[in-house]
Amino acid sequence: MVLYLSMAIIAACVLWGLLNPEGFGAAATAAMTFTTESFGWYYLLAVLAFLIFCVYLAFSRHGQVKLGRDDEEPEFSRGSWFAMLFSAGMGIGLVFWGVAEPVSHYLTPPAGVEAQTADAARTALKYSFFHWGLHPWAIYSVVALSIAYFSFRRGEKALISRTFRPLLGDRVEGPAGKLIDVLAILATVFGVAASLGFGAVQIGSGLNSAFGVPVGVPTQLTIIGVVTVLYLISASTGLTRGIQLLSNTNMVLAALLMLAVFVLGPTRFLLETFTTSVGGYVQDLVGMSTRLTPFSGNTWVGGWTLFYWAWWIAWAPFVGLFIARISRGRTIKEFVTGVLLVPSLVSFAWFSVFGGSALQKTIAGDRAVVEATKADVSTALFALLGHFPLSGALIVLATLLIASFFITSADSATFVLGSLSSEGSENPGGRVKLGWGVLQSLIAVALLLSGGLSGLQNASIVAALPFSVVMLGMCVSLMRALQSEKRRPRPAPGALAPTAPAPSSPDAAAPVTPPAP
Repeated sequence: MVLYLSMAIIAACVLWGLLNPEGFGAAATAAMTFTTESFGWYYLLAVLAFLIFCVYLAFSRHGQVKLGRDDEEPEFSRGSWFAMLFSAGMGIGLVFWGVAEPVSHYLTPPAGVEAQTADAARTALKYSFFHWGLHPWAIYSVVALSIAYFSFRRGEKALISRTFRPLLGDRVEGPAGKLIDVLAILATVFGVAASLGFGAVQIGSGLNSAFGVPVGVPTQLTIIGVVTVLYLISASTGLTRGIQLLSNTNMVLAALLMLAVFVLGPTRFLLETFTTSVGGYVQDLVGMSTRLTPFSGNTWVGGWTLFYWAWWIAWAPFVGLFIARISRGRTIKEFVTGVLLVPSLVSFAWFSVFGGSALQKTIAGDRAVVEATKADVSTALFALLGHFPLSGALIVLATLLIASFFITSADSATFVLGSLSSEGSENPGGRVKLGWGVLQSLIAVALLLSGGLSGLQNASIVAALPFSVVMLGMCVSLMRALQSEKRRPRPAPGALAPTAPAPSSPDAAAPVTPPAP
């Protein structure tokens, strides 16, 4: 039921977008406007609640609870763990917005800040940190923790619906549970499609900068087609080979690109920028988390913060299930501190290096990056790289990085969508993964044709609203289950906790969830 219903809804959206792109785009814009105007306050409070919930769990008595048996060790090393969760959770977007977002904030800052001033530059990086720091990773953590706990410690299937067992009982296996899983799939498809669209647009800009390939919809559609074939091939190799290898490759390419810009750019200025921006972010964290502008009528928060919160929520089912799959054997405290802090610090470093370099050149009088951002945000990164020695090699490296992130995200999403629509299967069928791989590329095409980048943003915001309610329910359900931990009988020395057995080796079937005990 979940497979057929969710595929039918997505297929209908694809047909609407392909046959009547103007009507589809107008409907998405109207729905987005209603969502941000009516529920902006709700998005801000819900995401802040997710962050508080995660921090509380990490430092409460529940922090020592393992996501698995009490004697179980993590399946992946910390290095591979960090690489996989970062690649799946942030990849394309971080590269796309690393230069464009700080420069955009510098040109059009939040209400109360004068544009194109030193204050605007500080605010630009502070809000970039805010949009890519603790809050998005708290959103991912809520879903990942719930799935990992109920799957690896309670023996449930790796489905969003099964995390509601303490609240719904056996009804999680009926229509209510099916509805929850369908909402998770819809949010995932639209969230991932938005990222694939961003990736295709920026790959096209990179090919134009490096090789003069024409920029436009035909190029973007060709890129989506080629990369779709590549990630479907990768998806057929399994989790512990294809995705792990791609994730480690992503981290190497990203580190090389960031190191090159750091060394070739204004190094001391970038170090000072990182330090100052982290301080401003920590100091103003609560204020930014609750900031709306009801009296000024300024739409900046809706265009940026609310879009990001909705985007992360739309990605949460996909990234959450994937992070849960690779986090078996870690304690809640280790999980939360690792997932919240390490990727956030990497994001801070990325924006300091790329955004800081762009702002430094702009303040010094070089307007090339500013003009590129105004004309097309997807070209901002390449406009910056054009200022450095070996610019051609750097642009090619950046384009390869975007393509690699593109394949990794789509590969991971295909695996997760197949699992969600196959009763939490640890090995979704090839035809199911093929169907989802094609459909998520087609919805990205439909969104690009109907509204370009704004169409991608609109779809993410609308799709995330119902799933945010599901996430609040997951917090309540997980808390109720953890409170019952102290009443569960502890195993005798040498005995196993009452959960399913671990896989015999990392490559043995690469299960997403153990069978019920």
